[in-house]
Amino acid sequence: MVDQDFDYVKLGKSILMDEAESIKSIIPTLGENFIAACKLISECKGRIACTGVGQSAHVAKKSAASLASLGRPSFFIHPTEAVHGDMGMITQDDVVIFISHSGETKETLSMLSVVKTMGTKTIAIVGNINSTLGKQCDIILSTNVKREAGPIQFAPTSSAIAAIALFDALLSAVAVARGFSEKDYARYHPAGSLGKQLLGDKSL
Repeated sequence: MVDQDFDYVKLGKSILMDEAESIKSIIPTLGENFIAACKLISECKGRIACTGVGQSAHVAKKSAASLASLGRPSFFIHPTEAVHGDMGMITQDDVVIFISHSGETKETLSMLSVVKTMGTKTIAIVGNINSTLGKQCDIILSTNVKREAGPIQFAPTSSAIAAIALFDALLSAVAVARGFSEKDYARYHPAGSLGKQLLGDKSL
């Protein structure tokens, strides 16, 4: 039964405030590990593979797409599919970025164990820096999320948004450091209204 007097706006504002605070809490944590991750991605001779399960998979897909649009060859690979034959998509020259809030997802850890035998460099974006994933990856970045937004604590809200924000900071820093420009972006995004703007189309 829906409460007809429920204050939707109040709860909506509360969710947004919680998520905003989660993103802000990441800022003081950026340091040497962030620099190391940026350099690893920038100097990668292969491609960047982004992976995760559940909501983390959606974050990984978005992140892979963002990397590609900023000139770094990248792709999404699902951990379950990886250990059932898709590991052939990954080479020793690649970098694999694992995204997991708990850092204990079974499928993700199974994939990690195989990746490590290949000698491929790894980055973990996790909520728990003491997790198995965090301890076993070459570089660890923490979303620093202690609780999800709102009253339903099982729903990935702040953790997913924080992971996206942290990844955006990472890939943007890499792109700018490499001298990536709007002209370069237009090369990878020539269609749609954005492409027209970047290419100087005045017919919008």
